[in-house]
Amino acid sequence: MMNRFAALFIFIFFVKLSDAQLVEVQANYNSVGDVDFVAYNNYKAPLFLNIDFADLENTTFNEPLPYIKLLVPGFNSLFTLQRDLDAEVPRFNYQIKYFRSNPMAKVNLDFPYLIPLATGTEAQTFDVNNVNGFWGTEVPKGWLATGFNVAPGQAVYAARNGIVVEVIGAERNTDSQTWYNGWINVITLLQPDGTLMCYRNVVDPKKKLKLGDKIFAGQQFGLVAPGSSELVLLIYQDSLNSDDLLFIVPQFVTAKDKAEMITSSEKYKVIHPKEIRVLEMSKKEIRKILK
Repeated sequence: MMNRFAALFIFIFFVKLSDAQLVEVQANYNSVGDVDFVAYNNYKAPLFLNIDFADLENTTFNEPLPYIKLLVPGFNSLFTLQRDLDAEVPRFNYQIKYFRSNPMAKVNLDFPYLIPLATGTEAQTFDVNNVNGFWGTEVPKGWLATGFNVAPGQAVYAARNGIVVEVIGAERNTDSQTWYNGWINVITLLQPDGTLMCYRNVVDPKKKLKLGDKIFAGQQFGLVAPGSSELVLLIYQDSLNSDDLLFIVPQFVTAKDKAEMITSSEKYKVIHPKEIRVLEMSKKEIRKILK
């Protein structure tokens, strides 16, 4: 009755999959012969699921294509394949992939990011010459990064809203299946548009951050790591049909009514205008965070 084959093509950075999958998909026939699809996200932060049907009999797939679904941690209801009238039960083959960012993210290249340092201070930029170790032993194609000169212990603020998806200190001792990159002293946030923002040389010394925590633009969430003098930012997303990452060059707020791509070796006065901070906040969040 359940004549199907589900091939799992999982996007993993450095190692082959262990037996425990981060994402599991189930297709369950119900009492009227339809098929209910559900998914389990076994990670503590959101992931993105792609399902691609190779064959369909006695049913049609009516979801928008390509099918990308944000999976919250735990149980997720997906969709139902309804049996065609006067037909036998649906039969199908499908493949799944999961991603750490939205591989179909619609990026607003003009979105105003905050310089992630304390307001009133001066930010000095520099050219990032390499991202060695970020992508295992390989260097990602077309990588782009932004660098700021900083001092150890200096406060770091969120450049944009985001959900904490990875917090790594001076060593990596977590299951490599969950890695977002190969760096240490790094905090990664999933942004509202589905892209990822990686903050390198940033730590959470009091271990207050938890996976799934929401961080708001202009909110302090970490400190520059001991011994570090460079804060490196990468904004990127996965690609649906390629292992290559897509990198984004952000525009930073440099004046009350101005956002621009910052120039290397320049100095900028750091400001966090309220009208920028509230762009991705609900009214309730504004009252709570900016009270």
